[in-house]
Amino acid sequence: MSFKGKIQEVAKSKKTPIILALDFPFEPQENRNNILIKAQKILKSVNPYICGVKINHHLTLPLGTFEGVQHLVQQIHNQGLLAIMDAKVNDIGATNQTIAEYYFAAGFDAIIANPFVGWEEGLKPLFNVSKQLNRGVILLTYMSHKGASEGYGQTIIDPATGQQTPQYIQFAKKAVQWSSDGVVVGATYPEKISEIKKILGDKVAIYSPGVGTQGGAAQLAVKSGADYLIVGREITLADDPTAAAKRLIMAIKEN
Repeated sequence: MSFKGKIQEVAKSKKTPIILALDFPFEPQENRNNILIKAQKILKSVNPYICGVKINHHLTLPLGTFEGVQHLVQQIHNQGLLAIMDAKVNDIGATNQTIAEYYFAAGFDAIIANPFVGWEEGLKPLFNVSKQLNRGVILLTYMSHKGASEGYGQTIIDPATGQQTPQYIQFAKKAVQWSSDGVVVGATYPEKISEIKKILGDKVAIYSPGVGTQGGAAQLAVKSGADYLIVGREITLADDPTAAAKRLIMAIKEN
């Protein structure tokens, strides 16, 4: 089964679209062992309310890909969840392929990449190795932070039509063209979710980060067309992560 099919199946069986982003602030060297312990504890406690877990440099840098992070990926799988590596891959093709191969070797089910780098000698090798290993690729299309408009929102000339078009619209079209397993569109921009959903239809899923701490509303993101909500600090930094995750589920169901 493809990554897209797997995540749909888990989300449906657990009745939750939430993907936990295991993000924690910087810790000095003497405290870094606590990061893994904290991540394992939160992952176990919020398991009933999530369908997947996203990991990025917040954990790979202090814990190591084939050390602490690989143990976390094993725990994620043991809990019946899927693991997404938020590498934001954005380099030449040979480098992109090698990055993906290492993260897939560590057990990740999907990887996030940046379409700015293009296809030929860019993301094509990454998509090829992902397909060979039956893993997923999710493309950044409109990020959740305030400066996203400076890159993803800029106006470009569509090389196929010669018409002016927003960069994120072009990226959404590429996601369909390249058979991406998903796109990232910030929950902080529900109007962009709706606009991109019209292009993607049911072919490509929308993953929306930025819920809570960054100001995105879970209910509005889902109503606008988001398939999955990526939630990090709203849960990981909460006094009671389990209660925070439960509140989000209840808010979504009230939508």
